[in-house]
Amino acid sequence: MLKYFKLNILPYILYYLVRVIYLTNKKVYHHPKDDGKPIIICMWHGDLLSQIYNYFTFRKDGNVKAMISHNKDGEIIAKLAANFRIGAVRGSTSKGAAKALISAIKELKEGNDLAITPDGPRGPRYSVADGIIAIAQKTDSKIVCFNTVPSKYWQFNSWDKFVLPKPFGRIDFYISEPFDIKNLQFEEAREVIKTKMLIHALP
Repeated sequence: MLKYFKLNILPYILYYLVRVIYLTNKKVYHHPKDDGKPIIICMWHGDLLSQIYNYFTFRKDGNVKAMISHNKDGEIIAKLAANFRIGAVRGSTSKGAAKALISAIKELKEGNDLAITPDGPRGPRYSVADGIIAIAQKTDSKIVCFNTVPSKYWQFNSWDKFVLPKPFGRIDFYISEPFDIKNLQFEEAREVIKTKMLIHALP
C-alpha cells in the first residue's frame, strides 16, 4: 500500500503542491539572454523542485529531459516531471551510467536540453560528479547553472538539505550565463561548475 501511494499518488500531490507554491509567491527572475542553443542545466539536488518554473519561464516552449536515477525516489521524480511535460533519461553514476550517458548525448545532439543534478542521487551535497563534465565535453555543449532563493522555506534533514519554499513569500530565480568547459581537465571543470553553482546556493 505504501509503495502504491509513493509511486502513484505522491507525484500528483507534489505536482499540485508545486503549483500552489508557485502561484502564491512573488517571482523575480534573473535570466540571461537566450540564444536558443541546447544547454546542460546544472542544479543542486536539494533545489530541484523550484527549477521547473525557472526553466519554462526561460524557455516557454523548451524541450528538456532530466537525468533521473533508477532508485525509488527517481521513480517519484520521473512521474512528477512527466506531469510538467519533462522527459527522463534514466540512470546515474551508480546504476545504468553508460546507457544514461549515451542517451544524454543523443538528446543534446537532437537539440533538446538536458537537466542534471551533479550531486545526485546520493551526494555528498554540493559535489560535482563526472557525468556532467563528460557529457558537456563530448557534445561541446554549454552549461547553465539554475538556482532559486526563496524568502521563506522549509529545509529537510536529508543529505541534500531539500528545500521546499513556503507560500506567500518571494522566490528569486537565477540562471547563469552559459559557459563551456571543453578545454579543461576534469578537476578544473569540476571546480568551475561548483564555484558557479555555489554563488546563489542556500547554506
